[in-house]
Amino acid sequence: MATYEELLKKRRAIRDFEDKPVPQDVVDAILKEATLAPSASNNQPCRFAVVHCRKTIQALSDESKSNLLQDAADGKIRLNPDYVALLKNDNFNVFYNAPCLIYIAGSKAVGTLDVDAALAASYIMFGAASRGLGTCWVALGANVRDAKLKAQLGLSEDVRIVAPLILGYPKAIPEAPARREPELLRVIVEARS
Repeated sequence: MATYEELLKKRRAIRDFEDKPVPQDVVDAILKEATLAPSASNNQPCRFAVVHCRKTIQALSDESKSNLLQDAADGKIRLNPDYVALLKNDNFNVFYNAPCLIYIAGSKAVGTLDVDAALAASYIMFGAASRGLGTCWVALGANVRDAKLKAQLGLSEDVRIVAPLILGYPKAIPEAPARREPELLRVIVEARS
């Protein structure tokens, strides 16, 4: 079993996966661990939709791409020009053809949903890494508006997707990029009299 420090270094953003399915019992175990993540007032607002069907993952990718490009054309959002070119490419799948996709979602009424979902996502990422799986948070894939697709995912109108995570067996685990040292703004200690 990996040490905590080894696990921190092993967790990387993975965008290239083996053509191998992730068993649902493994996903279930990872999601059970994710429920241990802290949440504001122990509200536990996160809900999960799991997709193993590549055809559905492709449809969700196409839906997100179309909505992002439309929002950019309407002036609702500004996209990096590199993203625009990718999103216009019919062969580009925002989920990198991963064998499994997990959506973390929750009620739009929960003010801390973004933070709570980010914590749950971290637990999923570390749980996956501890099992030799790779993940990547793909924010481009959160733009699902089609009622049929949302119903397929079990998402009602009062639910918002926060974190689309792809999951699979990595072809390779890249080296960790260099990290800056923590930038301490100030350290305050008890004054001694």
